[in-house]
This record gives sequence, structure tokens and C-alpha cells, in this order.
Amino acid sequence: MSDLPQCPKCDSAYTYEDGELLICPECAHEWSKNSNKNDEQAEQYIVRDSNGNVLADGDMITVIKDLKVKGSSSVIKVGTKVKIIRLVEGDHDIDCKIEGIGPMQLKSEFVKKIMN
Repeated sequence: MSDLPQCPKCDSAYTYEDGELLICPECAHEWSKNSNKNDEQAEQYIVRDSNGNVLADGDMITVIKDLKVKGSSSVIKVGTKVKIIRLVEGDHDIDCKIEGIGPMQLKSEFVKKIMN
């Protein structure tokens, strides 16, 4: 068996080395060989909406600008409410399902959090 540590994100045992990095092929998480769990927790991924509010998984958001759907003639109108979101790393950092359109990825700069 390998003497490499498990992935700190998904606990996969299939990690591999690439130079100074360790990589998980299952969730694509990369981390330094020298890092420990405390460094990973300090390096928390924070997503903010257009007003600067911190977003979390399960939040409700509303769209603040008409957004064209790539590859379709559909448009997501201003004020469209999205009930449950999931945060992901990348350019489009919100993963959600919009009623009438389907699964979608949005940029956090075009949404605002609905406060309860």
C-alpha cells in the first residue's frame, strides 16, 4: 500500500505525488506535502455575494441581473429566486437548480443572499 496520506477533503486513499504537491484523483484537491490539517482548515474557501455577504451551502439567493443561458435562447430574469445552493470552487462558484431551466452554475457576483 502507499505511504501517502489520504485526501483531507474526501478521505480518498488514491492520492498521488506530482512534484511538491499531493493530488486526489477523485475530488481533484491539491495540497502541499508539507501542509497539515491545521493549514487546510485555515485555508477555508469563502464565497461572497454582490453585497459582500458570506454565502453557505443551502442558502437562498436571488439573481440581480438578467443572465443569458449559454447554448440556449433562455434568460434567467432579474429577481429569480434560487432556493438551495451548493458552493464549489472555480469561476462559477455556485451550483444550483433553477425552476424551469434546470441545473446551473452561477457566479456569486450576480446574486444576492436572501436574508431571513
